[in-house]
Amino acid sequence: MNKILNYLFFLLFLCSGISVSAQDRDLQLAQQYYIQGDFEKAVVYYEKIFQKDPSHANFIRYYECLIQTNNTKEAEKLIKKQIDKNPNNVDYAFRYADFLEKNDRSKEATKIYQDLINKKAANTLTVKDLYNSFKDLNKLSYAKQTLDAGRKVFGTSFPLNTEYAELYYLEGNYNKMMEEYISYIDIFPNRLSDIQQILSDLIEQNDDNTTFQDAVKNKLLEKTQKNNNDYLYSEFLIWYFAQRKQFNVALTQVQALDKRENGQGKRVYELGMICLQNKDYRIASKAFKYVTGLSDSYLLKDAERALLKVRFLEITENKEFDSGTIQEVVQEYETAIRSGGNNRTNYQLLTELATIQAYYAGNPQKSITILTDLIKTTGLTAMQIAEAKVLLADIYVLTNEIWEASLLYMQVDSEFKYEPIGFEAKYKNARIFYYTGDFKFAQSQLDVLKQSTTKLIANDAMKLSILITDNFGLDSNYHAMSLFAHADLLLEQHLYDKAFSLYDSIIKLYPYHGLADEVALRKATAMMDQGKWDNAVSYLQEIIKYHSEDILIDDALFYLGKIYEEQKNDPEKAMEYYKKILFEHPSSLYTAEVRQRIRKLRGES
Repeated sequence: MNKILNYLFFLLFLCSGISVSAQDRDLQLAQQYYIQGDFEKAVVYYEKIFQKDPSHANFIRYYECLIQTNNTKEAEKLIKKQIDKNPNNVDYAFRYADFLEKNDRSKEATKIYQDLINKKAANTLTVKDLYNSFKDLNKLSYAKQTLDAGRKVFGTSFPLNTEYAELYYLEGNYNKMMEEYISYIDIFPNRLSDIQQILSDLIEQNDDNTTFQDAVKNKLLEKTQKNNNDYLYSEFLIWYFAQRKQFNVALTQVQALDKRENGQGKRVYELGMICLQNKDYRIASKAFKYVTGLSDSYLLKDAERALLKVRFLEITENKEFDSGTIQEVVQEYETAIRSGGNNRTNYQLLTELATIQAYYAGNPQKSITILTDLIKTTGLTAMQIAEAKVLLADIYVLTNEIWEASLLYMQVDSEFKYEPIGFEAKYKNARIFYYTGDFKFAQSQLDVLKQSTTKLIANDAMKLSILITDNFGLDSNYHAMSLFAHADLLLEQHLYDKAFSLYDSIIKLYPYHGLADEVALRKATAMMDQGKWDNAVSYLQEIIKYHSEDILIDDALFYLGKIYEEQKNDPEKAMEYYKKILFEHPSSLYTAEVRQRIRKLRGES
């Protein structure tokens, strides 16, 4: 008896396996025909599959096959059965309404939409889902009817302000949009940041839409004027101007608010830091000066240091200075350092002063003294000491004490072998050997750095490595390369006239040498270092005109883009050069940064 039972179980298992296998084969064929667009064949299989497994996924495919084969009667029967089985699933109702509209039965479709609104809009659990369904189908009138029905029932107990605001935005009614957002904030003031996040994206997307921008600004101004003692909307308005990078207007507003609430300059200081991050040094300076004028502000010292940071960046980045300005800034730093306590707390001020003294005031020996004393200071972190050593080594290069510089670079490289500061030190030490003509050792160090996780150092190492590879070891090229490396050292030492003279001699001695484009780029960077932007543009244009097929063409395009973006305030021209890199030189090392800069110029996140 047991043997018979076992045999029956075996047959049952075998048959079920065959059944499952056949079902899998049907599904594979159905999918294959569907993907190929052969709906006549696919519908046969999907009908069988749906009968055995009436899942939503199988319904969608079966229904679509019926529609594609013009079998509208069966399609309508199928969708109506699904609705009967799933009365709470609005997806089937929407699909049936869509079917009716496509078959010239709009009145019936309208009835379905109205029934949905009557049933779902009065329920807090379904009103927003129904609104979103109408919105996604771009049926904005029904979306509004849904919200209207919900608001009529719930009032302010279940606010739908953000949904209304979104709807009005889609309709282009920006004034109404802002009224809804403001009403929402009146009810939930602690949700201001949520609304600001939504508006931040819309402000960027509508950068050139004056109707949108005017609506946001005017509604906030109107609310601020009506509620003069409500600081929330003053903050909101200041936030808006900062988003638009209208920092001058934002500063006026934030100063007025600070005076009204006796805020001790806190918001003004914060706006100054935002301006600093956005490189609007003029407005940042005004903000910090306002705070330094508040003798009782707890931010007084912070504002004084921030103001010095602005002066430092104006000199080192924008190259906006003359000899009088430099002496004035040096005195301001020295005054701040004297009143700031010990060297440890003055670390940033001391390194910035050392940089100005060495590279702009013509006093590198004073910088060396400052940094030598700073490195000996107790209480500094190992990273601070390393950074000071690298800066001191840079200044030793400036004063032609290159082996003193090399020693410091090696110390930092040894101590921070796998850190960005260590990679920077190794790269700069490789340059020392490059300057002195030891190209093989320099190349060996650069080969290690090309694998660096620090992208900037890896790219710099790659460029110098390619320069050496392309120009060293070929017939008669050692002399030219040695002259070029020495000229690079003179450039590093800010001996521009001597460097330019040596570069010119290379071109005269070796008129057909491949270093001509490198010479033009070196001269361009020298002009940028001195803030002579027009001269830099001329040299970069020379590369584009005469060396368009050479390896430095993307460097020239990138630097031109930066100059027009950051110095000449011509975003369209900057965009033109950046796009050339993307479309004409897609494998450039600058591609990732160029994409970021283009997004920034377009006002995208």
